[in-house]
Amino acid sequence: MATMTSSTRRTGDHFEPTDADPQVQRRLRGYLEQIDYTAYASNKAVLGATLPRVEGVQFQRLAVAAATARARWVSEAAQMAEAGASLSEAQVARLAHLRSTYEELTSVYEATRRMVERGYVAYRPIPA
Repeated sequence: MATMTSSTRRTGDHFEPTDADPQVQRRLRGYLEQIDYTAYASNKAVLGATLPRVEGVQFQRLAVAAATARARWVSEAAQMAEAGASLSEAQVARLAHLRSTYEELTSVYEATRRMVERGYVAYRPIPA
């Protein structure tokens, strides 16, 4: 099973028991739930201690930073393309750097969103 989140494609890697015995399946599912809860509790403890709360303003700043990085990347690429048909190694390296910056900021935004979604950190919205 594949899950599409934003621009990242992740495949589900949870084990699905194939044993036909219902008791074996229930026991295995119980073990797997314990394992999943251990991961949840560990994330909540570590991330909650590191970043106890995320503010709506922080999301806004991350979103603006990512949008700005994307705009810079696309704008510079368009300007380079207008200047000539082929790009120099330096220009390609510059575009790669700009794309990497955009992708990093987008990844941070998505990771922070997942931390809130999964309950690892508390969220305080922007006051109305």
